[in-house]
Amino acid sequence: MSDLVSRRRFLRIAGIGGAAVTASNSFCPWVSAADGSAPAFEEIPAAASGIAWVHVNGRSPMAHLPETVGAGCAFLDYDNDGWMDIYLVNSGPCDFYSPPQALRNALYRNNRDGTFTDVTMKARVPGNAYGMGVAIGDYDGDGFADLYVTQYPHSILYHNNGDGTFTDVTAKAGLAAPGWATSAVWFDYDNDGRLDLFVCRFVDYSKDKLKFCGDKLTGERTYCIPTIYDPTPCWLFHNNGDGTFTDVSQKSGIADSLAKAWGVVAADFNNDGLMDLYVTNDTVPNFLFANRDKGKFDEIGTLAGVGVNAFGKARSGMGVDAADYDHDGWIDLFEANVDHEMFSLYHNDKNEAFSDAALPSGIGEATRMLSGWGLKFFDYDNDGNLDLLLVNGHPDDKIDKRVPGVTFLEPMLLFQNTGKGFKNMSATSGPIFSIPLAGRGLAVGDFDNDGSVDVLVTQNNGAPLLLRNNAGRQNHWLGVKLVGRKANIDAIGAKVTYRSGDFERQQFKVGGGSYLSSHDPRMVLGLGERTKIDWLEVKWPQPSGRTQRLTDLPVDRYITILEGEDKWN
Repeated sequence: MSDLVSRRRFLRIAGIGGAAVTASNSFCPWVSAADGSAPAFEEIPAAASGIAWVHVNGRSPMAHLPETVGAGCAFLDYDNDGWMDIYLVNSGPCDFYSPPQALRNALYRNNRDGTFTDVTMKARVPGNAYGMGVAIGDYDGDGFADLYVTQYPHSILYHNNGDGTFTDVTAKAGLAAPGWATSAVWFDYDNDGRLDLFVCRFVDYSKDKLKFCGDKLTGERTYCIPTIYDPTPCWLFHNNGDGTFTDVSQKSGIADSLAKAWGVVAADFNNDGLMDLYVTNDTVPNFLFANRDKGKFDEIGTLAGVGVNAFGKARSGMGVDAADYDHDGWIDLFEANVDHEMFSLYHNDKNEAFSDAALPSGIGEATRMLSGWGLKFFDYDNDGNLDLLLVNGHPDDKIDKRVPGVTFLEPMLLFQNTGKGFKNMSATSGPIFSIPLAGRGLAVGDFDNDGSVDVLVTQNNGAPLLLRNNAGRQNHWLGVKLVGRKANIDAIGAKVTYRSGDFERQQFKVGGGSYLSSHDPRMVLGLGERTKIDWLEVKWPQPSGRTQRLTDLPVDRYITILEGEDKWN
């Protein structure tokens, strides 16, 4: 293990380019012992990380629905130093909530020694309404990550100035998205090389439209099931390339489908070179927006087998992600639902059809009584197979008194992809998996640059959890940052294939995923015990479409691959 650690070198990115620097591992006292005694995931206390921020939901006797569903989080490298920083979303002032003390979001700069420093006010990214989620993307292609923060009753776009500060450019960009926005995703739907923006909208909601749910005899309110609120259309914004966006929701066909949307992921599900969208809805059918080119989408969710359950009933779709978990070249889906519904593992059967494999995989039964939010496919143990982490918690904080076997606080779940199926590893992966949480957002990112992808979890009305991953250090890996030139700069939609001997794997770079959250943009490619990569191939998204193959690659470090260059940095 010491030899492996000593070989790790990490890349410092300055703008788009940058020089490699060697990072000391002296700040890593948590490296697993030889006997493997360290848990797969361990919580880093706030006193050690410096992350003192806490989410406040403003719980009121009126039980306004936004109180119980936030908030999100993100890993991002806002200052381009090659180390993942953290952004956390909080509640704020709106028509139903006036915080007794000022609330704000939080941006924490990575100090590169396992600690973080709050730079929110210096960076000028505090938020200005009742916050929900965050989507990270370099929409203007200047090499610096920008922030889109979804809020109620309007959202906000922070442009990264490249000097450690941001500017609110919402009005200029035209991205206020009035109403109740939840998750959002940056992706290039028209293959012009610029990142467009899809924004989920939940129900038609305001203080004046609050409905009563609860005990009519006592007058005690509980959080309503969304069935009693009217659905609303989501937004699709086209990037004009000049810092402004055009609302094409109607023109594209997106607005034809009325949503109660929580989560979204962008991926090419039918392998036609166009990015599609999967949107999870609560109590109305989910959407699979198939991109038909020329700016048009068809909603085919129910026809594709992902809109409703086997009995034709809409479920309470919340968290979502997409990945090719079985390495067949077609991107699959995972969706978290509410208790008594089971979560869904949708296998891509090609020809725009999916089948739910949750029950045969064992995931269905394990999640039957849970309610899921943040979730992600990622290779936590670096064996080359994409595993699955789920963050749970019921939306009704009084559910314990009303429904037997269902609780407000719920534990996380970890499923290891064995290559032959999924194995529930929760009981043996650390004490954190036995702690009930009001879990909501989840982001994955390698904050300590050791190739073992870590996890950030937000709790509703509580402190976030930063979880160090120890399991990935057992195996070899290669971290890859893709930088598009003709393709979108974030390379959303790229496909990476790599081979070591008879071992070959592929990963797709999807947009978004999880719930209200955004992830480390780098791809970590697991190798297991293999110490050499024969070749790596990048299939860049359109309008490039170029296939780029590289050899003589290192292992156990991060590299940057620029579109069109045959060498890595």
